[in-house]
Amino acid sequence: MDIILLERIEKLGTIGDVVTVKDGYARNFLLPQKKALRANEANKKVFEANRDRLEKENAERRVVAEKAGEKVAGVEIVLIRSSSNAGQLYGSVNVRDIALALAEQGHDIDKKQVIMGHPIKTLGMHEVRVDLHPEVSVTIKANVARSDDEAELQSQGVDVMAQMFEDEQREIEEQAEANRIDPTLEPGEIPADMLGDDAEAQADESEETAEG
Repeated sequence: MDIILLERIEKLGTIGDVVTVKDGYARNFLLPQKKALRANEANKKVFEANRDRLEKENAERRVVAEKAGEKVAGVEIVLIRSSSNAGQLYGSVNVRDIALALAEQGHDIDKKQVIMGHPIKTLGMHEVRVDLHPEVSVTIKANVARSDDEAELQSQGVDVMAQMFEDEQREIEEQAEANRIDPTLEPGEIPADMLGDDAEAQADESEETAEG
């Protein structure tokens, strides 16, 4: 279907452009949302008669969006979630969660303006795009953590999951050192210095018997 764009549409064109799109996309989205008109002769005349007004109104909305963008661009929101030890969330963070978190900071953002390719399903710092106007987009940071303390570390650039893995490895190594485990021993073999005097004597007798 040929349509006349009434605003900029990403990957399609800008206001006034006549483009061809799939019928379903036009009927189910562009036309009902008043983002476009059917490109017939009558609508072309109507658009040209109102082009100046439409372009002026679009410019005014863009200015308002740019001012709002200055306040929200780069904002960091914290979302506390439960997760597995591997950092996988029990659930996910979606556009509604992002919009609510922004609202708590005083930013009036509709969930339709939050652009996410897919829900967030892992801990960490995530960049999320917010479209304030067809020609104005900003990026915010979603800090998804298990606690406020972890969120603060992530905000400072610390990879909490990597640090947790390193801490676990360190604990294993420290425990191994505390138990004085000899890494050269075969699986199941007991270090000699962990055996008592009687056990050592029995072990010696067993070796002598085997040799005899």
